[in-house]
Amino acid sequence: MTVPAKPVYLLDFMPDDWREAVTPFVDAAVVAALSSFVVEQYRSTAVYPRKQDIFAAYRLCPLASTRVLILGQDPYIKPGQAHGLSFSVPPGVAVPPSLLNVYREMRDDLGVEPPPSGDLTAWSRQGVMLLNAVLTVRAGTPNSHKSQGWENVTDATIRALNAKAERVVFVLWGAAAKAKAPLVTNDRHVVLRAGHPSPMNPTGFLGSRPFSRINAALTATGTLPVRWSPAMPRH
Repeated sequence: MTVPAKPVYLLDFMPDDWREAVTPFVDAAVVAALSSFVVEQYRSTAVYPRKQDIFAAYRLCPLASTRVLILGQDPYIKPGQAHGLSFSVPPGVAVPPSLLNVYREMRDDLGVEPPPSGDLTAWSRQGVMLLNAVLTVRAGTPNSHKSQGWENVTDATIRALNAKAERVVFVLWGAAAKAKAPLVTNDRHVVLRAGHPSPMNPTGFLGSRPFSRINAALTATGTLPVRWSPAMPRH
């Protein structure tokens, strides 16, 4: 007799530290339904990012090391762009318009040249979690995996960070991200809000000075600042 395969449960693929931290805040039934949906989507159509990159933001930013969260919406929808980090693209991929505005603001804010590519992995390795509210998307269709259950997982991630004893700076760009602010309830943390960096949004982001404000919030508690650009001095 053939033994039925065990259903996929997405959190089983999350790093152990994060899985333990988010589990008290998730609805297991919602995650089970999400898991079935995601498996079927990858089976039947083109979905981004690659399966192995779904939890890249968690893998690159262990819970204990995470001190900044930059929240995006969902992965890029074009081939080769999404690799599991909000706003970031792999080396060699053209920098998307929103990230170009982020880099423009970095230059205006810090007076330094931005990274040479759109790969923000170096930020993640310094404890800057680049998380999308929805972690998968159907090719060519923005928001196609919205309201399927990912929000339950990523809201739980924000709650887990909110429970940390050390300061975390939550960076919320755009209306959808700013709507997550009520999840941050501990006054030890800092919430920075601004407009979305998309060129479609002409006001509210440029001039918000997020990078210097993040570093000021970190150094106020004795934490090293983030080295946002290779042009910045090492600390």
